[in-house]
Amino acid sequence: MPELPEVEVVRRGLADHVLERKIAAVTVAHPRAVRRHEAGGDDFAARLTGRTIIGARRRGKYLWLDLDGGAAGSADASSAWAPPGDAVLAHLGMSGQMLVADTERPDEKHLRIRFRFADGGPELRFVDQRTFGGLSVHPLVPAAEGGLLPQPVAHIARDPMDPAFDLDAAVAAIRRRRTGLKRALLDQTVVSGIGNIYADEALWRARLHWARPTETLTRKQGREVLAAASEVMAEALAAGGTSFDALYVNVNGASGYFDRSLDVYGQADRACRRCGTPVRRDPFMNRSSFSCPRCQPRPRRAHP
Repeated sequence: MPELPEVEVVRRGLADHVLERKIAAVTVAHPRAVRRHEAGGDDFAARLTGRTIIGARRRGKYLWLDLDGGAAGSADASSAWAPPGDAVLAHLGMSGQMLVADTERPDEKHLRIRFRFADGGPELRFVDQRTFGGLSVHPLVPAAEGGLLPQPVAHIARDPMDPAFDLDAAVAAIRRRRTGLKRALLDQTVVSGIGNIYADEALWRARLHWARPTETLTRKQGREVLAAASEVMAEALAAGGTSFDALYVNVNGASGYFDRSLDVYGQADRACRRCGTPVRRDPFMNRSSFSCPRCQPRPRRAHP
């Protein structure tokens, strides 16, 4: 599933190609793509038609497009005027892609939603092979961590690459969790944007084991692992993200190549680049954790 760098790559592409463009028509080709929009596909399309996209934003792994407050046709005549402060929230899931395509380009096999624009230029397509992702329209509401976020993600914490990220507060929140360190790093209400890949990479850089009990973590170690997460995600962003298959791409359909630089994730039985010890793979929350047994020794009192 895309993590912060991959979502940021997509966000930047959308910012370059769809901002300040008025939506002329929306076609929903598969109902699962709008299942999180409770009013259904017709309402989804009607609420967007005539609106202008004025922002492409992200917090952690969550991506959305801000809309102006212009008049939008609605399936419900009583709500024919859409208030300002709406956003199209994108759940990319395992295989969701936001693609910018010339109008004459053939449709992708798994095209789910199409946005056409009033300027007649390239359209925006949501393509999703596995249909785990989807789009939905929500009001923007004040978030616990400040700013305005789409209602379903208002509880999400800031991420380490956010200029307003409070490092000391995040370290304190992690140390209060009474859980394993990696579980805390993956908790999006504590610190957002870090997923399975970059948690393993950050822990390797900080020389910390994924099962380290958070209550035993020092403030210095907490700062080091979050700094490592910010560092590795910045490097991944510069490489266009991590692509293990053709399902994660940017808005132009190009894959990222940071997978070539991964130190431990997916490297089971290969030599650790730092000490040469074979990388270990452990089951973790129906997924896997990768670590170096020598550089990241398992703590004597590991969290189960």
